[in-house]
Amino acid sequence: MSSGHAHAPSSRGRLTVALAITATILVAEVIGAYLTGSLALLVDAGHMLTDTAGLAIAVTAATLVGRPASSRRTYGFARAEVLGAVAQAAILLVVGVIVIVEAIQRFSAPPELPGGALVVFGVIGLLGNLASLAVLASGRASSMNVRAAFLEVATDALGSIAVIAAAIVIITTGFQLADVIAALAIGVLIVPRAIFLLRDAAAVLLESTPSNLNLDSVREHLLEVDHVQAVHDLHVSQIATGLPVLTAHVVVDDECFYDGHAPRILDELQKCVAEHFPVQIEHSTFQLELAAHGEHEHPTHD
Repeated sequence: MSSGHAHAPSSRGRLTVALAITATILVAEVIGAYLTGSLALLVDAGHMLTDTAGLAIAVTAATLVGRPASSRRTYGFARAEVLGAVAQAAILLVVGVIVIVEAIQRFSAPPELPGGALVVFGVIGLLGNLASLAVLASGRASSMNVRAAFLEVATDALGSIAVIAAAIVIITTGFQLADVIAALAIGVLIVPRAIFLLRDAAAVLLESTPSNLNLDSVREHLLEVDHVQAVHDLHVSQIATGLPVLTAHVVVDDECFYDGHAPRILDELQKCVAEHFPVQIEHSTFQLELAAHGEHEHPTHD
């Protein structure tokens, strides 16, 4: 089970640094939104608030993932990162919808805003976001939890860019609706990212086959092992990032159970799924069966 936990300490460190940076930017943007009255800056500050909460959830999840397995939780808290990603995505989705609704309501009466102050606070937010992205970038492939945090911060960075762009438009043209348009753009960026993240997390919770693994290809490769007659009840799911598991019933030649060949077949099957496919499945369980076993087994499936 070490493969599922190896990234926990480094992920937790990255997430903690990103949390500290994001919380600092949040304070600055709340002050900026109060002083300027900018909807775009207020929206970005609200997004920062959800990011701070999301990153706090991510840090908690990364801490739980690092805890050892037990007889009660045989995979430890490996799936905590998925639950953390779901929580972050749900927060993002709610914020995105609220942002879009508020921006639409403000189109009829945009407030007068000081463009210069908006630029200052927008730049502060962008610099902080870029620092957080640099911290999280190298770890996003190793954990769904970190990837969720990275997406949140990346969306924040785009939000800061939108605030800066709106401020420049206001300064140069006096077009006050630029702030509302920027807020709407931030909301439109948030919603699809939240939906994609929820989809990926739901696939893990529903124990779907990993998207980069073809189950038919796995079955065909197992059938190529000598003395294997059939494969049924084949399942591949993912406990957490980097922790796929496989179970299967494998029908082998009857004589393999009498000539001592069965253990060798088991070794070959486990080596097959651990080395042959893009997803290395180190946690595999095979039930070797006689051909006649199917007559008194529960109904099987392919």
